[in-house]
Amino acid sequence: MLTLPPKVTPRAFERLAEIGASADGKALRIGVKGGGCSGFEYEIDLDAPADDDLVLEGEGEKVVIDSVSLPFLADATIDFSEELIGARFVIENPNASSSCGCGVSFSM
Repeated sequence: MLTLPPKVTPRAFERLAEIGASADGKALRIGVKGGGCSGFEYEIDLDAPADDDLVLEGEGEKVVIDSVSLPFLADATIDFSEELIGARFVIENPNASSSCGCGVSFSM
């Protein structure tokens, strides 16, 4: 079965550039761990890239995903959303069968 790597929107890369992540040697790290109200939860943080990370690049910025989290994020889209209630990086994950209301946890 062919799995597609995650995608990062231009808006997400633009926000990373505004933050200046690469200037500090950091990348946006997207991970998945067990927990949350739906079974799995996303971890989103600024961190230095590791040797076994998948690195997605754009606008001079990087988004990294560790090898354990990668299967959970196949064909997902990483975006940045600004709404009245706040601004945050969001993940649209076609592998998730359901997610909680806040979008931080999901099940497969």
